[in-house]
Amino acid sequence: MPTDPEKVRINNNLQIPLHELRYRTSRSGGPGGQHVNRTESHVELLWDVRHSPSLSKTQRHRIQQALAGRIDKEGILHLTASERRSQLQNRQAVTRRFAALLREAVKPRPKRVPTRPSAAAKRRRLLQKRLRAEKKQLRRKPEDE
Repeated sequence: MPTDPEKVRINNNLQIPLHELRYRTSRSGGPGGQHVNRTESHVELLWDVRHSPSLSKTQRHRIQQALAGRIDKEGILHLTASERRSQLQNRQAVTRRFAALLREAVKPRPKRVPTRPSAAAKRRRLLQKRLRAEKKQLRRKPEDE
Protein backbone atom coordinates (compact mmCIF):
# COMPACT_ATOMS: atom_id res chain seq x y z
CA MET A 1 0.00 0.00 0.00
CA PRO A 2 1.55 3.33 -1.01
CA THR A 3 2.00 5.81 1.77
CA ASP A 4 0.04 9.04 1.60
CA PRO A 5 1.98 12.09 2.86
CA GLU A 6 -1.29 13.49 4.23
CA LYS A 7 -1.81 10.47 6.50
CA VAL A 8 0.05 8.73 9.34
CA ARG A 9 0.28 5.04 8.46
CA ILE A 10 -0.39 2.82 11.47
CA ASN A 11 -0.72 -0.55 9.71
CA ASN A 12 -2.20 -1.96 6.49
CA ASN A 13 -5.76 -1.42 7.76
CA LEU A 14 -5.42 1.94 9.47
CA GLN A 15 -4.20 5.36 8.41
CA ILE A 16 -4.91 8.53 10.37
CA PRO A 17 -5.28 11.73 8.29
CA LEU A 18 -2.99 14.52 9.49
CA HIS A 19 -5.95 16.92 9.72
CA GLU A 20 -7.24 14.85 12.70
CA LEU A 21 -4.04 15.54 14.66
CA ARG A 22 -3.47 18.81 16.52
CA TYR A 23 -0.04 19.97 17.61
CA ARG A 24 0.60 22.45 20.42
CA THR A 25 3.99 23.94 21.12
CA SER A 26 5.46 25.47 24.24
CA ARG A 27 8.81 26.33 25.69
CA SER A 28 10.79 23.35 26.87
CA GLY A 29 12.07 23.26 30.41
CA GLY A 30 15.43 22.17 31.67
CA PRO A 31 18.96 23.18 30.72
CA GLY A 32 19.74 24.78 27.40
CA GLY A 33 20.64 28.39 28.02
CA GLN A 34 19.01 31.17 26.04
CA HIS A 35 17.84 28.86 23.26
CA VAL A 36 15.40 27.08 25.56
CA ASN A 37 14.03 30.38 26.83
CA ARG A 38 13.31 31.74 23.35
CA THR A 39 12.01 28.83 21.28
CA GLU A 40 8.86 26.77 21.54
CA SER A 41 10.42 23.39 20.82
CA HIS A 42 8.25 21.28 23.18
CA VAL A 43 5.54 19.63 21.04
CA GLU A 44 2.29 18.08 22.28
CA LEU A 45 0.21 15.91 19.94
CA LEU A 46 -3.56 15.85 20.58
CA TRP A 47 -5.90 13.36 18.90
CA ASP A 48 -9.61 12.87 19.54
CA VAL A 49 -9.93 9.09 19.86
CA ARG A 50 -13.61 9.19 20.81
CA HIS A 51 -14.74 11.08 17.67
CA SER A 52 -12.21 9.98 15.06
CA PRO A 53 -13.95 8.89 11.83
CA SER A 54 -10.88 6.84 10.85
CA LEU A 55 -11.48 4.15 13.47
CA SER A 56 -13.77 1.16 13.53
CA LYS A 57 -15.62 0.37 16.76
CA THR A 58 -13.17 -2.45 17.54
CA GLN A 59 -10.11 -0.29 16.91
CA ARG A 60 -11.54 2.53 19.03
CA HIS A 61 -12.24 0.13 21.92
CA ARG A 62 -8.75 -1.43 21.75
CA ILE A 63 -7.06 1.98 21.69
CA GLN A 64 -9.15 3.26 24.61
CA GLN A 65 -8.28 0.15 26.64
CA ALA A 66 -4.56 0.10 25.81
CA LEU A 67 -3.90 3.84 26.12
CA ALA A 68 -6.33 4.70 28.93
CA GLY A 69 -3.60 6.42 30.95
CA ARG A 70 -2.85 8.84 28.10
CA ILE A 71 -6.47 9.64 27.19
CA ASP A 72 -8.31 12.34 29.15
CA LYS A 73 -11.99 12.25 30.12
CA GLU A 74 -12.98 14.06 26.89
CA GLY A 75 -11.42 11.23 24.84
CA ILE A 76 -8.32 13.18 23.73
CA LEU A 77 -5.01 11.33 23.46
CA HIS A 78 -2.02 13.41 24.67
CA LEU A 79 1.60 12.70 23.66
CA THR A 80 4.59 15.01 24.09
CA ALA A 81 8.15 15.29 22.84
CA SER A 82 10.88 17.67 23.92
CA GLU A 83 14.03 15.59 23.41
CA ARG A 84 15.38 17.70 20.54
CA ARG A 85 16.17 21.38 20.25
CA SER A 86 14.18 21.66 17.03
CA GLN A 87 10.40 21.95 16.96
CA LEU A 88 10.32 20.06 13.65
CA GLN A 89 12.36 17.15 15.03
CA ASN A 90 10.14 16.97 18.14
CA ARG A 91 7.04 17.04 15.93
CA GLN A 92 8.41 14.15 13.84
CA ALA A 93 9.39 12.24 16.98
CA VAL A 94 5.97 12.58 18.63
CA THR A 95 4.27 11.54 15.36
CA ARG A 96 6.48 8.41 15.14
CA ARG A 97 5.72 7.61 18.79
CA PHE A 98 1.99 8.10 18.08
CA ALA A 99 2.13 5.62 15.17
CA ALA A 100 4.07 3.05 17.22
CA LEU A 101 1.67 3.30 20.19
CA LEU A 102 -1.38 2.92 17.97
CA ARG A 103 0.20 0.01 16.09
CA GLU A 104 0.59 -1.88 19.38
CA ALA A 105 -2.82 -0.81 20.69
CA VAL A 106 -4.84 -2.04 17.70
CA LYS A 107 -3.14 -5.45 17.56
CA PRO A 108 -5.57 -8.18 18.54
CA ARG A 109 -4.58 -9.82 21.80
CA PRO A 110 -3.99 -13.57 21.58
CA LYS A 111 -6.75 -15.57 23.20
CA ARG A 112 -5.65 -17.16 26.46
CA VAL A 113 -5.53 -20.94 26.34
CA PRO A 114 -6.30 -22.27 29.82
CA THR A 115 -3.74 -24.81 31.03
CA ARG A 116 -3.61 -27.20 33.95
CA PRO A 117 -0.74 -27.41 36.42
CA SER A 118 1.55 -30.42 35.91
CA ALA A 119 1.66 -33.25 38.43
CA ALA A 120 5.15 -32.16 39.51
CA ALA A 121 3.90 -28.58 40.10
CA LYS A 122 1.04 -29.93 42.24
CA ARG A 123 3.50 -32.03 44.30
CA ARG A 124 5.80 -29.01 44.83
CA ARG A 125 2.86 -26.86 45.91
CA LEU A 126 1.63 -29.45 48.41
CA LEU A 127 5.14 -30.02 49.77
CA GLN A 128 5.61 -26.26 50.33
CA LYS A 129 2.20 -26.10 51.95
CA ARG A 130 3.09 -28.93 54.33
CA LEU A 131 6.43 -27.33 55.23
CA ARG A 132 4.72 -23.99 55.98
CA ALA A 133 2.17 -25.77 58.20
CA GLU A 134 4.96 -27.56 60.13
CA LYS A 135 6.84 -24.28 60.62
CA LYS A 136 3.70 -22.66 62.03
CA GLN A 137 3.07 -25.67 64.28
CA LEU A 138 6.52 -25.21 65.80
CA ARG A 139 5.72 -21.55 66.58
CA ARG A 140 2.76 -22.47 68.79
CA LYS A 141 3.06 -22.57 72.54
CA PRO A 142 3.42 -26.11 73.89
CA GLU A 143 0.30 -27.64 75.37
CA ASP A 144 0.40 -28.45 79.12
CA GLU A 145 -0.33 -32.07 79.85
